Amino acid sequence: MTAPPTNGAGLRSLRFRAEREADWRRLEGLLDKAERRRASDLSEAELMALPLLYQSVISALSVARSTSLDSALIAYLEGLAARGYFFVYGARLRWRERLSGFFRGAWPAAVGGLWRETLASGTILLIGVLAGYLLVSRDADWYGTIMPGEMAQGRDPTASTAFLRSILYDGHKADGDGLSLFATWLFTHNAQIAILAFALGFAFCLPTALLLAQNGLGLGALLALYGSRGLAAPLSGWLFIHGVTELFATVLAGAAGFRIGWAVMFPGDRRRLDALAEAGRSAGTAMAGVILMLIVAGLLEGVARQLIRADWARWSIAGVTASLWLAYFYLPRGGKR
Repeated sequence: MTAPPTNGAGLRSLRFRAEREADWRRLEGLLDKAERRRASDLSEAELMALPLLYQSVISALSVARSTSLDSALIAYLEGLAARGYFFVYGARLRWRERLSGFFRGAWPAAVGGLWRETLASGTILLIGVLAGYLLVSRDADWYGTIMPGEMAQGRDPTASTAFLRSILYDGHKADGDGLSLFATWLFTHNAQIAILAFALGFAFCLPTALLLAQNGLGLGALLALYGSRGLAAPLSGWLFIHGVTELFATVLAGAAGFRIGWAVMFPGDRRRLDALAEAGRSAGTAMAGVILMLIVAGLLEGVARQLIRADWARWSIAGVTASLWLAYFYLPRGGKR
């Protein structure tokens, strides 16, 4: 610490420092020790002393400012107080603790807080499914409009029933590396859709709603096509072995986008930027989990669906994943969520 000048304020600073400097030096030494090594290296007595020493520095800083002591002393105390604050009150969680906190509380709490937006997102997706199903059921020409050729991959009204059935049970025969590559592609594709549904929410929710409806239309059209050949049940098992997780992730991404868009449109009595920042915290936490869900969905779609051919097994996995996700996000937990 720089010695204060020998004027009036400097003399007061010298006396002030002489009375309290031992505590400041002790706090500085403990902080140096903790920062160079780890907090766990401090003894129990040292850990108990830290808050008291920090409060002593805060008190000294308050006196120094109110009595206009020299600027060098005040600057020293401010720096020491800042270091002490981050040690005493700052988060010092290790990555395992942060990860545990995310899965045990932050993620399910964020999703639970989006329940209204989730209902809206799921409803729009379901309306799209029903619309696609009804349109194609009544007029097969709608199928080509809803499902372009690159998406249909030969699954269209002109395909034979045998071909459509073969996709459900014989498609993507590949080795382990091929399945892994397929899963990676699916994850990338689905992640892009989910991120778009979230990112476009700021535009008054409309692009997010349209994207959800478009995805629903495609699913409904596919169900109508297979249903017309008596393959609706096998198709459902083929889809939902991964689709439960994938569609739930898409719905949550849409819900996060709606939260952002709603804050833009209706900030309430807050500034729009403040409302957007608050909405972004909860929506961003939910979206971090959505990416993890899409990884799971990509593995189920690219690997498990191709290796598991029995309808009952596919339906069982779909039921188990649905139950697990619903329980994880919505079952009451002890304490606040």
